Amino acid sequence: MREAIRLSEENVRAGGGPFGAVIAHDGRIIARGANRVTPNHDPTAHAEISAIRAACQALGTFDLTGCTIYSSCEPCPMCLGAIYWAHLDKLYYGNDQHDAALIGFDDAFIYEELALDPAQRRLKAQELLPEEAFGAFRLWMEKSDKVEY
Repeated sequence: MREAIRLSEENVRAGGGPFGAVIAHDGRIIARGANRVTPNHDPTAHAEISAIRAACQALGTFDLTGCTIYSSCEPCPMCLGAIYWAHLDKLYYGNDQHDAALIGFDDAFIYEELALDPAQRRLKAQELLPEEAFGAFRLWMEKSDKVEY
């Protein structure tokens, strides 16, 4: 956890956001990440996402079962989703979402939006060409050598 906190402070000094994360496997750090949203012009460049990408590369897999993530702050909804998709075993965090909101990183609106029916959300969405889009799903269902995740 101290390494994640150290990364978050170092990253602020380097022009990034106040977030850091590390992933450990078998008791040693295998990946680090820091929030580089503004320097990289990438809204997905959060510390946890960066650490997950680095860990997957280091281990040569998309499944991080057996790994633990340490984050300087409670993950946002995007990062939490990625943590679940990566199958990390455990999450530890320093600051919580309320601490983050105090400094202008308030994700409450996303949690509120997700709870709404899609038609009621601020982001307008509409299904389009579902029959055509299902073609890829049909190919996936028929594929005998697929790697499920």
